[in-house]
This record gives sequence, C-alpha cells and structure tokens, in this order.
Amino acid sequence: MELSDVDLNLLLLFQRLMHERRVSTVAEQMNMSQPGVSNALAKLRRRLGDPLFVRGPGGVVPTPFALSLAEPVSQALAILHDALNPETGFDPLRVTRTITIGMTDIGEVVFLPALVELLSREAPGIALNTVRDTSVNLSNEMAEGRVDLAIGLLPQLKGGFYQRRLFNQRYVCLFRRGHALEGAPLTLAAWREAEHLVVVSAGTGHGQVDDWLKRRGVQRRVRLTVPHFMSVGYILQRTDLIATVPERLALQLAAPYSLSLRALPSTLPAAPIHLLWHARVHHDEGNRWLRGMVIDLFADSSSQTRRTKTAKAEVGR
Repeated sequence: MELSDVDLNLLLLFQRLMHERRVSTVAEQMNMSQPGVSNALAKLRRRLGDPLFVRGPGGVVPTPFALSLAEPVSQALAILHDALNPETGFDPLRVTRTITIGMTDIGEVVFLPALVELLSREAPGIALNTVRDTSVNLSNEMAEGRVDLAIGLLPQLKGGFYQRRLFNQRYVCLFRRGHALEGAPLTLAAWREAEHLVVVSAGTGHGQVDDWLKRRGVQRRVRLTVPHFMSVGYILQRTDLIATVPERLALQLAAPYSLSLRALPSTLPAAPIHLLWHARVHHDEGNRWLRGMVIDLFADSSSQTRRTKTAKAEVGR
C-alpha cells in the first residue's frame, strides 16, 4: 500500500478511536456526525483489509492489527505535528504548565524533594504531578502525551522510548537501631535467620531481588509481605524485622525512622535506574530542559560522562 492511498484524516480518526473507544465521543471531538465517523472508519477498513474495531462493552474494542498500528501511527502523527508547529523557545522562568512524571513510591521519596526544590527556584510556574506505573498503562500514557517523563527501574518501557541511565542502585539491609544485628558482623547465616519484611512492588523491576535469591536457593524467614515501600520505615522502626531495600531509599529512611543500614552479606545485582521519555517529546524544548535538570541532580559521575543510550523507536523491540 502506498501512502497516497490513505487519507491523513483517517489516521487522525483512527488515533482518536484508539484513545476514546467510543464513536460518539470521537464524532463530537472531530465535529463530525456519528454516521460520518462510521463511514470514514468503513473506508479505512477497506483500505487496510481489517475490521480495526469491533463492538464491545460500552464502545469499541481494537483488533490485534489495530493495536499493532497504534504506536507507529501515534509516532508518525506526533512527528508531523511537531514539524508543523515548531516551538519558538522555552523560558523556564516564564512558562506555566504541569509536568507529569511516572515513578514508584521509592522515586517519590528519593527524587521529589530535590526536584521540587530546584523547580521552585528555576521554574516557579511548573507544577509537578506523579503517577504510578501500576495504576496506569505507562507506555500508552507517555505515547499519548499524558505523562512527560518516567524515572526508575521500568523494564516494560522498550520500543519507542529513549533512556538515560542515572545510576546503578545497590541493595542494602535495613533495620532499627538497637537491633541484635547492629553490633555483630552481618553474616549470610544471620541474615537468613532474621525475620524479614519483603516488599512485592509489582511492575517496578525490584522483584529481581527475590528472583535472584530463588535461583540460588537462598532461603529467608519472611514474616511480613507488603505491596509498596512507603510503610517500610514505620514497620522497621517498631519491630525486629529487617528488609532488603534500594540503598538510596535506605539513606532517606535511616534518620527519620532511627534505622541502620548495612551492606548485604551476599552481593545482589545492582538495579539500573533510568530516565525515560517517549520519542514524541524527544525534541520538545521543555521536556529536554527538564531532562537536563533530572540528569544534573541525580546522575552519578559515570553516567554524566556516558553518552545517552537510546532505545530504537520501533514497535516490538
């Protein structure tokens, strides 16, 4: 099929239907009648040889072929839009906008205080909003422009994204001050015999700790399992449990909750923490400025000298 065979307006309609999943909503947004939307969709179906959308509960549901087209069509339209609407300049002191960043609860503790402090000084008109990748489809939200950046251990963000490594996150052992382990060498036997608080943080990649331990047959006495890191400080402060957590989180929790951290008796693989952004905002001046601020604040010295590592912007990588 040649590009001349497809009307650009049909691709715009396709993108709106992918996002809204309701013909009536798309008709209103595009100032069309519902029969007009249906006729345009029928034309695109004939061109592409696929139903694209079928009726479902409360609207329409995309076919597998439509899902495979969604990201490349979105990228192509975004590139065309950016080319036709170039930015005339970005002044952080004058701009007023809300930036949305995808991050975990760990990220909110580690990154937000310093980032908010910097923005209040360098870009007072920028407000921050955060979302969890477990509560939204982060890949789609970034592709469609509702999330500007993501920070963390996010292996699910692949094709269509750029990434910059900020640092490698080590894991440490964290427990309350005065714990029996505080005054003695932390041996593997002592670590295994202690009662553990384990965090199962779905979708963040930090589950690699448990996977690594299981592959090597390392057993530990799990007393409590929780789904997020926000309660770790409170729990450790009042119990004899210990937890294996990312080092930068441990450093933030140690003083407020009277906790001690120790190197683990067995070295776990470090977790690569990345700054990620979608190809659609790669050339956006505001996004580029914010990326630079995040890199200046959080990238370690080796990452500062390393060239940006880029993921190929193609589906399925």
